[in-house]
Amino acid sequence: MAQTQSPASDWLPISCAPSNTHLEVCVIDDHGIHALVSPCRKNGKGWVDILTKKYVDVQPTHWRKWTNN
Repeated sequence: MAQTQSPASDWLPISCAPSNTHLEVCVIDDHGIHALVSPCRKNGKGWVDILTKKYVDVQPTHWRKWTNN
């Protein structure tokens, strides 16, 4: 995971994350917001890393639309 410096207002609650869309997901811990480094997609069983096609063992708290920077 990578530390992100974006404002908290850019992130939306995970409870409203859409399915089958490339998303940037993050977790929040004592050290701040940490975004996963590759796009993920929500499906019925959890979160899948788009690049590896493998399930990601995280409990994300927030999301935003994935953009290629």
